Amino acid sequence: MIDVNGLPRDVLEAMGEAAREVRTCQRVLAKTGDTVVGELLRGQGSVYEWKHYPQGDVYDAEYHAQYYYHCHPESERPHGEHGHFHTFLRPLGMPGGIRPAPVEDHVPPSGDNDALSHLIGIAMDQSGRAVRLFTTNRWVTGETWYAAPDVVRMLDGFVIDHARPSWPANRWITALLRMFRPQIEELLHQRDAAIRRWAETHPQGTVYEDRALEVTSQTAISVEEQLAAIDGALRAVRRRAATAC
Repeated sequence: MIDVNGLPRDVLEAMGEAAREVRTCQRVLAKTGDTVVGELLRGQGSVYEWKHYPQGDVYDAEYHAQYYYHCHPESERPHGEHGHFHTFLRPLGMPGGIRPAPVEDHVPPSGDNDALSHLIGIAMDQSGRAVRLFTTNRWVTGETWYAAPDVVRMLDGFVIDHARPSWPANRWITALLRMFRPQIEELLHQRDAAIRRWAETHPQGTVYEDRALEVTSQTAISVEEQLAAIDGALRAVRRRAATAC
């Protein structure tokens, strides 16, 4: 877990608000025995490996944010994990001035809104709890590659602000990216460093299409631990402010 002590008060307060949103969504779902993952799988019957849930993904046409959930074969999953979310932002939702990174042997899609960027993966355990954040190589999602500083600028643009297929799931995933913002930023920079190292040690072929490199950075997470850390850091900030007065 990243040490959140030392982050500016406004950043901590935004993370704390997001954390409370995440917990509220989980609490409301738990009252009826539901989970965020269960919301997306509702009525689907058997869960098929690699299939996107929901079909056609979740896409907010106002913010141009997108996500889906899927499962790998059990033999390919980390122990205890069920599946994971992939989150994206499309160009019409990106801040001004962002352009795809110059990448060997890749021509970005020509459509105005097709060159989407993967933001972060969110792995879920069998109980429907978020347990890991991770980044991936380009071939994994077929994304257009953007440099880490640009992807960091995109994070605030990830908003799913509609009710389907699940209002609490949409609010949960939007808030989760804000709650774990420092970890996600760090993982994105680690992603680019991993790509550079791999390219140096594997000069044959194109690093972004190398099937031997799938996950480029990852970290375990806990909603409860992150919330406790945020609250502790905020209490310390407030004590210092009171002492200064």
